[in-house]
Amino acid sequence: MNTMEITRVFDILNMYQTPERSGMIALAGKRDGKWIEYTGEDYIEQVNRLSQALVAAGIGKGDMVATILKNCPEWNIIDMALLRIGAVQVPVYPTISDSNYNFIFNDAGVKMIFVSDESIFSRIREVITEVPSIGQVVAIEPTAGTMHWDELMAGAVNGPSIQEIEAVSQSVGEHDMATLIYTSGTTGNPKGVMLSHRNLVSNSDASLEIINQQPMKKALSFLPLCHVLERIMSYTYQRHGASIYYCDNLEQIGDFIRETKPEIFTAVPRVLEKTYEKIVAKGRALSGLKKMLFFWALNLGEQYEPWGKHSAWYMFRLKIARKLIFSKWHAALGGKLQTIVSGGASLQERIARVFWAAGFKVIEGYGLTETSPVIAVGNFLPGGVLIGTVGPLLPGVDVKIAEDGEILCKGPNVMLGYYKRPDLTAEIIDEEGWLHTGDIGHFEGKFLRITDRKKEMFKTSGGKYIAPQQVENHLKESSFIENALVVGEGKNFAAAIIMPNFAHIESWCNIKGIPYTGPKEVVKNDIVINRIQREVLEINKALDQVEQVKKFRLIADTWAIETGELSPTMKLKRKFLNRKYALLIEQIYAGVD
Repeated sequence: MNTMEITRVFDILNMYQTPERSGMIALAGKRDGKWIEYTGEDYIEQVNRLSQALVAAGIGKGDMVATILKNCPEWNIIDMALLRIGAVQVPVYPTISDSNYNFIFNDAGVKMIFVSDESIFSRIREVITEVPSIGQVVAIEPTAGTMHWDELMAGAVNGPSIQEIEAVSQSVGEHDMATLIYTSGTTGNPKGVMLSHRNLVSNSDASLEIINQQPMKKALSFLPLCHVLERIMSYTYQRHGASIYYCDNLEQIGDFIRETKPEIFTAVPRVLEKTYEKIVAKGRALSGLKKMLFFWALNLGEQYEPWGKHSAWYMFRLKIARKLIFSKWHAALGGKLQTIVSGGASLQERIARVFWAAGFKVIEGYGLTETSPVIAVGNFLPGGVLIGTVGPLLPGVDVKIAEDGEILCKGPNVMLGYYKRPDLTAEIIDEEGWLHTGDIGHFEGKFLRITDRKKEMFKTSGGKYIAPQQVENHLKESSFIENALVVGEGKNFAAAIIMPNFAHIESWCNIKGIPYTGPKEVVKNDIVINRIQREVLEINKALDQVEQVKKFRLIADTWAIETGELSPTMKLKRKFLNRKYALLIEQIYAGVD
């Protein structure tokens, strides 16, 4: 918890040269089943060598270098080395389309690309032939057709001295661009968000104040580091003095958590929803008294309010629930987990309450890539969290609510602008410097509540506005529903395309003696349809009349990032989904089954 002044991102490395950090594990990643740990000294040595190697390979100030990497210590080493020599990192998701790869590489004029392995290189092998600026592709794992990491590092001997690298570093200013992050536009090509050292450092400064309220020694990182929230958390962990252990496979999060026993991790709501669903599924598999106790504890948890004035009787029962039920959740999550930071989308209130009741501090935040990213976030001080909101404003960030309810932001975290697109920059940042977030919200005291995306809200034929995300979150609270798309633009009622939770439905069918023959058949089964109809009717009771889902259709599809229904942060891609289910939506409103 050093208070050393940081003005540029790579200044963070200086913190590892203090006596209290000597020998401390800074970063760790798994290779061939074994953990490779880097002390702060190792980290600096690797950054120094890579800085020299990059200059020897022709990378210099202002050059664009793309990274398409799984989470690993090399990500940080590359990031810091590039920033030290004044180059710009262009982090890219491995799951985007060829056309987006092509656009990003050409638009940025990328000179070098880092990839993890063959699986990622195969995605860009053809694309890079159409990008004349690319000089080299470097792979962390041995990959045919690329330069290996060790080979690049060996080139350090031909590079400048560390003193010369330091001289270059001194020329890098806090207002220089540090990274260029392309956000997937809902229409047209991605937009390159230019973030400066000051943008990132200011956001990390304020985030560090919050993390310091709850000292921790070990973090697990599994959200992609090209997601700016995970990146800012990585900088903040390093500054705080926590060791970062990387999970490079989202399918194995549970194993990594149990193995590394972290005290904190960052997740998008979908990860927490999936975790919660798995826990509840195990609860349903219990029988007798154990099952009764499980759901008694769950019901108790749903009533929890952080720092709320609960009765002595409630707290007595919660103490029993924590000992008998929730203690098992802690064991399953490594035994030391204290804090979960949630961002990227709206978290279901029920899940937040239950996790808090179980003894996990769920800190929800809000922001955009364009705001580096945090605008508001909860904290660990008494009264620092109000469930259903995204917390108080981050220190140093200003927000005002426009007449139409849009959230406007101003502060040192606001981006330099969109790369090569002053026209788009002028559309989002007004003449007074306020960035228009596109989100609708309001304050409840000091807490900011987000109600929906401005562009996602739609108007019924009766002239009433509906915020679909809020309705979808209510629908997903049902164990029978995994995901949902709420529609109704220009129609006289709201409807939904529902993706059932097939694992739960299979279990339910087995209990009820109903043959389960797979998703395609079960979505046509009248018994299942009627059961989900009951769920929808119950959920409607918590909604305003105009928001209530009057009709729905079940689908047998699975929505995923790879197939285009979800964004890399697992948010619904509404335009894509509306096109995909256009006929089904038309049938709903035509009354055709």
